Amino acid sequence: MSHRILLVEDEEHLRDAIQMNLELEGYHVVAVKDGKTAVEKALNERYNLIILDVMIPEMDGFEVCERIRLENQQVPIIFLTAKNTGQERVQGLKLGADDYLAKPFNLEELLLRTASLIQRGIDRSKGSNTHSVYEFGPNKIDFVSYQITTWLGEVLTLSKKEIQLLKLLTDRKGEVVSRRQILEIVWGYDIFPSTRTIDNYILAFRKYFEENPRTPRYFHSVRGVGYKFTEQ
Repeated sequence: MSHRILLVEDEEHLRDAIQMNLELEGYHVVAVKDGKTAVEKALNERYNLIILDVMIPEMDGFEVCERIRLENQQVPIIFLTAKNTGQERVQGLKLGADDYLAKPFNLEELLLRTASLIQRGIDRSKGSNTHSVYEFGPNKIDFVSYQITTWLGEVLTLSKKEIQLLKLLTDRKGEVVSRRQILEIVWGYDIFPSTRTIDNYILAFRKYFEENPRTPRYFHSVRGVGYKFTEQ
């Protein structure tokens, strides 16, 4: 069975050229042109690699990568983009991308990196039974089992959305994450809860993880903007 690649590129001629050359190598390619469709495909279908442009409609490539990584740590992601400053490369890799190839690019290099990343994904999946656990203070979050250990030592199972929000905040440790970003990345574009829902989640996190919820050490509200996770 051929390996499946999700190609996300809004420039039609480039998208068609990449798709044709990947298919000549024997890959099954699904090509889309916007971020919203990319997220829907990535979260509902199986792929061995995602090739992702940054400057795409609906949701940029960085947001797409971050949204995918909330649920899928296994599939390799390569950014293929004209945005190639050092800061942007670091941002892409911090969000969970495996590689970064700047436009204009050498087609043979893309094909070589494609083969290498697909093999990396295969090797990664063999060890996928190891849990991804984040620890801070006396607390633990297991992003695979959805279980947490509270500051009192209780083991609780959270909802998928709670775990996704925890992952977003801990991945962006020290950064303020706006309510808009939370709604778009965790809930997506189609279903927007009220911001009160997010407030309630944060209150619950403080109950689970803070010894003194009234003076939080980890989960902070930034008035008029959003929320921030810190480790002091």
